[in-house]
Amino acid sequence: MTKQSRKFTPDAPGPLKGIKVIDLSRLVAGNMLSLQLGDFGADVIKVEPPTGDPLRAWKENDVSFYWKVYGRNKRSIVLNLRRKPAMDVLLKMIEGADVLIENYRPGTLEKMGLGPQKLRERNPNLILVRVSGFGQTGPYAQMPGFGTIVEAMSGYAYRTGFPDREPVLPPLALADMIAGIYGASATATALLAREKGTSKGQVIDLSLLEPIFSVLGPEAAIFQHTGQVKERFGSASHTSCPRNVYQCKDGKHLALSGSTQSVAARIFNIIGREDMNEDPRFKTNSARIENRSLVDAAIGGWFAAHNSDEALKIMRNAGATVGPIYSIADANYDPHFNQREVFTKLEDAEHGFMPMHNILPRLSETPGNFYRAAPDLGADGQIILAELGLSSDVIADALSVE
Repeated sequence: MTKQSRKFTPDAPGPLKGIKVIDLSRLVAGNMLSLQLGDFGADVIKVEPPTGDPLRAWKENDVSFYWKVYGRNKRSIVLNLRRKPAMDVLLKMIEGADVLIENYRPGTLEKMGLGPQKLRERNPNLILVRVSGFGQTGPYAQMPGFGTIVEAMSGYAYRTGFPDREPVLPPLALADMIAGIYGASATATALLAREKGTSKGQVIDLSLLEPIFSVLGPEAAIFQHTGQVKERFGSASHTSCPRNVYQCKDGKHLALSGSTQSVAARIFNIIGREDMNEDPRFKTNSARIENRSLVDAAIGGWFAAHNSDEALKIMRNAGATVGPIYSIADANYDPHFNQREVFTKLEDAEHGFMPMHNILPRLSETPGNFYRAAPDLGADGQIILAELGLSSDVIADALSVE
């Protein structure tokens, strides 16, 4: 089990301390982006409508687990941007910000009077991150762009599942998560370029489509040069063999990969099929791919004769690359996950503690930190506007939602 719940340390240093981020985005991609920045010390201010970020409404057992994870290390202010006083203070906030994140439909920011040119006039050093489904340009720019749609159109879903079944969409916000990580990297790059004097502010055009498309690797090159479309293949691989999921005698499944010649040879030795190392049908990776069904039959038969714990021990002791198919419950009790704190427990005012994924990557000299829990809606509005030196009357008017 994980260690005692960690306390938040609001005054801890961080490599992005002093960087002010205004996050106008909603749901996962923008929140994942600003989460990465907040974990490393940036002051992330979530500007939310009176109804709050819709992520708050994603609940399990009436608990906003999604918000508690993606909202950590942020502050919240509620502004009804349809009102001039609220828009005026937002512009005041932008003047002193380093990064602005938005995920409105392309063109909406311009209609609000916050287009890139207008923002550049107010703050030449501002880095504007524009998150959208299909990007700011192109025939699909105005199409609604939830992650589900781009996961379908990117080619990712087409490649996921078994050949005799329908394509499978990821059961989680994969496109948004990948885009958020790409966006954090791009934002850090833009901040570094600004610090080095290479540029001032700039616009980052971040679509959900292109990051998830990138995980297909060389498939576009393969298709354009050969005309080959890679089809669904279950848990097997077009690039290496053996590689699959195998069921053991006790009904549990193990994943195995023999991506190098030496490991493949080891696997054949373990299952008592040393002859396969000299058989032309299995002697090279290319040959094994051509004869995958025979490879899987031999390996699958061995796994079917062994319980999972026994098979795992034998394979690992012999240097094969194999691992169990974990549920989140399995990961929760795994000693490696716990010793490395892959997930950690944070203090939570409502529930005592809240487990969530740890800060990553792990930096040796300038690590990230847990500065504050995910805020209640609008919890920091008064303080945020007071930091701008505004009078109490102006603050009250700006925070009014009517």
